[in-house]
Amino acid sequence: MAELGSDPVELPGPWQHRHVAANGARFHVAECGPLDGRLVLLLHGFPEMWWAWRHQLPALASAGYRAVAMDLRGYGGSDKTPRGYDPVTLAQDVSGVAKSLGGRRAVLVGHGWGGYVAWATTVLHARVVAALGAVSAPHPSAMLRELRTARPGRPVGALRHLLEMQLPWVPERRLADAGSGFLGDHLRSWSAPGSAFPSTDEVATYQAAIAEWPSSHCALEYHRWLLRSRLRADGRRFRALMRPPVEQPVLTLVGAADRALPASGLTSSRAYVAGRVTEHRFDGVGHFPHEEAPAATTAVLLDWLAGLD
Repeated sequence: MAELGSDPVELPGPWQHRHVAANGARFHVAECGPLDGRLVLLLHGFPEMWWAWRHQLPALASAGYRAVAMDLRGYGGSDKTPRGYDPVTLAQDVSGVAKSLGGRRAVLVGHGWGGYVAWATTVLHARVVAALGAVSAPHPSAMLRELRTARPGRPVGALRHLLEMQLPWVPERRLADAGSGFLGDHLRSWSAPGSAFPSTDEVATYQAAIAEWPSSHCALEYHRWLLRSRLRADGRRFRALMRPPVEQPVLTLVGAADRALPASGLTSSRAYVAGRVTEHRFDGVGHFPHEEAPAATTAVLLDWLAGLD
């Protein structure tokens, strides 16, 4: 947890913090493990930052991997640019960071929005990506279909959340304000009932980082692009770019109690993958498997990575 007056992003631990340049911006990363190990690049979701992978970083490093968790554009210690929150630009960010880190071909593991960007990077920059791990993150085309087919009796919490985030300025001010309780309520509502995540300290840590203006505004620009692009040329272009099937090995992880997106979204992602697909479903876990069940998630990741080797 970030202590009062300390840096809310560069939190201490068995990792090193650094900044790398990519795609015309500067990105904060936390890394550990041997420099000659296979690069595993971890991408967080909303409303978190690199620290979401604090359980996996040392475990991957101990297994010989070069584990790196980055802050996506607009989050944590990465640049908070006025534009660039479309998936084509974000995929260029991730590809550029992987190249700047010197990895020949990286394994991408992304959660939520980070998974969305990881899918895009895998398709648009296939030469850079060796394999993809998607945690609570269907293929972008599958996710859009899940959102479109939401109906009574089959709620999709992500759709309601997406619509609420379209209002100007009110959502980001609420997200940045610890007194609103929005961030903690969001994490709790998307976790499994009775989950120990998030603790008070975990909420405070994420709150301190997102309160650094304009982090909250940047985080919501992802949501706004997704909905508004449905009627724009850049949205049609992205959907066309995502048509080629994923040739790399894919791991999909989903919590059976995920109230944001149903597990069927990850299952239907198979239609967009020509490579080998490994699926794992965690009972009693919600939208955040890597934080609600960190040991189990890490074990699945390590087993899958060993299979790649």
